[in-house]
Amino acid sequence: MLKGTTLTKMSGAIFRGRDYAALLFDMDGTLLDSSAVVKRVWTRWAARHGLNATELLRSIHGVRAEDTILRFGPAGVDVAVEAALLLQQEIADVEGIVPIEGAGAFIASLDPNAWAVVTSAPRHLAQARLRAVGLPIPNTLVVAEDVERGKPDPEGYLKAATLLGVPIAECLVFEDSPAGVAAATAAGAHVAVVGDLVPIEEGVLSIVNYLPQE
Repeated sequence: MLKGTTLTKMSGAIFRGRDYAALLFDMDGTLLDSSAVVKRVWTRWAARHGLNATELLRSIHGVRAEDTILRFGPAGVDVAVEAALLLQQEIADVEGIVPIEGAGAFIASLDPNAWAVVTSAPRHLAQARLRAVGLPIPNTLVVAEDVERGKPDPEGYLKAATLLGVPIAECLVFEDSPAGVAAATAAGAHVAVVGDLVPIEEGVLSIVNYLPQE
């Protein structure tokens, strides 16, 4: 539960009683859960290339598809072709994608110009998944194609802050993966970890969902 949050009193980018310049969200695992689709698509890809699916699935969260293909793919693999095939499969498969509890109401309570999504997913995939769970497409959406270096590099979060016209040091980033938390930390933002994939360090907020405190 999201301790200390009262949606009826929120405006702009206020979270747990603190006013931030903006709130920046990862997407998969942070605003929505697409793990069922990811497991299906990437398990098939691993099988096609004779790879260990279990090892691959442990490493892909929060990382761009191209970076995963480069890391795990066989020598000489055509990264662009493989990424395009994976993208088609992931866009076509929305079965089992669900929002993180309370995400819709939480997002609706925010100033539209005071939040952004920064995801390792390509634009069409990000839009398809957000629509699949009924979440709005943000005014500021930074996707895989918008950066030269994916997470854990901070480029995406720095770009989002620039597009919003706010200092990154005054932003709160919501992330769920080690790569994403590393990117947010390297950018110099405040961090709220969603879920339990990342060990919580002192000074880092931790939430399970976006439901208001009872």
